[in-house]
Amino acid sequence: MLQSLSIRDFVIVSQLDLEFDAGFTVLTGETGAGKSILIDALSLALGARGEGGVTRAQCDKAEISAIFSIANNAEAKQWLIQAEMEPEADELLLRRVMFADGRSRAFINGATVTVAQLKELGELLVDIYSQNAHHSLLKLATQRNVLDSFAGLSALATQVAVDYKVWYQLNQQRLEAEKNAQQYADELANLRDKTRELSQFSISQIEWEALQQEHTRLSNGASLMTGGEQCRELLSEGELSAMRLLSQVQHKLQSLSEFDSAITEATETLNSAIIQLEETDRFLNRYLQRTELDPASLAELDSKIQNIHNISRKYRVKPDALADLLAQSQVRMVVLESFANDGELAENEAQALANYTQNAQKLSGGRKEAATKLSAQITTEMQRLSLTGGKFEVALTAQSPTANGLEQIEFLVAGHAGVIARPLNKVASGGELSRISLAIRVVTAQKESIPTMIFDEVDVGIGGGVAEVVGQLLKQLGEQKVGQRQVLVITHLPQVAALGKHHLRVSKSQADGQTLSTITKLNDVERIEEIARMLGGIEITETTRRHAKEMLAKSL
Repeated sequence: MLQSLSIRDFVIVSQLDLEFDAGFTVLTGETGAGKSILIDALSLALGARGEGGVTRAQCDKAEISAIFSIANNAEAKQWLIQAEMEPEADELLLRRVMFADGRSRAFINGATVTVAQLKELGELLVDIYSQNAHHSLLKLATQRNVLDSFAGLSALATQVAVDYKVWYQLNQQRLEAEKNAQQYADELANLRDKTRELSQFSISQIEWEALQQEHTRLSNGASLMTGGEQCRELLSEGELSAMRLLSQVQHKLQSLSEFDSAITEATETLNSAIIQLEETDRFLNRYLQRTELDPASLAELDSKIQNIHNISRKYRVKPDALADLLAQSQVRMVVLESFANDGELAENEAQALANYTQNAQKLSGGRKEAATKLSAQITTEMQRLSLTGGKFEVALTAQSPTANGLEQIEFLVAGHAGVIARPLNKVASGGELSRISLAIRVVTAQKESIPTMIFDEVDVGIGGGVAEVVGQLLKQLGEQKVGQRQVLVITHLPQVAALGKHHLRVSKSQADGQTLSTITKLNDVERIEEIARMLGGIEITETTRRHAKEMLAKSL
């Protein structure tokens, strides 16, 4: 649900901060005051395509921020989780910055996103019904979802899509296996030889490094033994070995420390050094005792390394990548072996198709029954909306199996008697389209999840009693799902405006040679004046005020 909207330097709006409530809100104002600016700004915040010229004169950029409560919007929450932008406190901030040079930036909860992402999320938050604005009901996918939701078939439709995916993948595997049977048989035979060979010499990076270290050790065995013995000679075995010299220094320091205790510190340090040298000497002694030349092991290791190099050159990989190549080959063998078992593959495919067909036929039956009911109910609402003789049809056209079922669903509309029903997206009149959309939403809204609906031009070409019917329907729509549904309507009819639970007025003024637009939330007294203006025009009389009071009182 839309909580607030902030607009900065947008078209003729300098600064505007609006808060919104649940229920039915009307937006009124004189012609040219800028009633559409709110929808245009909100549309940009929801990811609509930006066009040049939206920044206010002499400004570098325009900014629009919209805050939504999504406490009851499970679809929006799921979208954010999948996009790794989970909201805090069930609040969502959408922000759009439009620069004077045509560039734009989009943000969700402060994170930079693409305009496409903003639009995708926006479609889960707000539906805008107007002649030029984005209209989700024009999409066949939305029409299908509306029917399935109305019929309580959404879960079954999801299962049908899953069944189709399973069947399609098995079908493609079988067709591929039949088409390339010989090629796969040859590949499988080659892979079996390859894996046998790789199994003997495959080696991981850690194993390869250890093997190279062992080879280095064996190759330099003589140097290790000679060098170790030389080190022991210098440490402890020679006449002038380090240990003997240090022992002399140790003895001298001990004698000197009897004359000055400060020398004791040097003695202790030297004692530690002697202990470390003794440990080093013992280590070298143990190392030399267990070290010997091993030409046989070296030759064996040479042969193994050479074989690994040969295999790696053969398959054009590094030696330490042979283990990965073996694993990949084994995975491919499993796939090819499943292709080779065409009987099992065909059996699995047949079972998957049977599952899909069973659920898809059940879905088709439910859709057919619901289409008749939905068509009749919306047609009835259309008569109340000055579309006398008009007709609404849900067309179910059989098609080959798809993830969406066994039929294509399309909404067809005839605006009045004697006209052939055409697809909803072919309806020319913006006002007619808005009223038809209103009829659809009134019938289906109880099961829809979009929390905010905005209607523009729903009252074009109507008046009198029909205008009041439109207002009653909008009020009814706003009162559904109390506290969770918003309906915002831009209207020029007092019959509609009087029925609003909340009332916003758009006005414009001149400041510093510029035209500025403002939007104000009206109190009860101000509403009387605004309804009276809509009834009486420029000159407002006591009679029009009394009429306005009566209309507002009647709406309570």
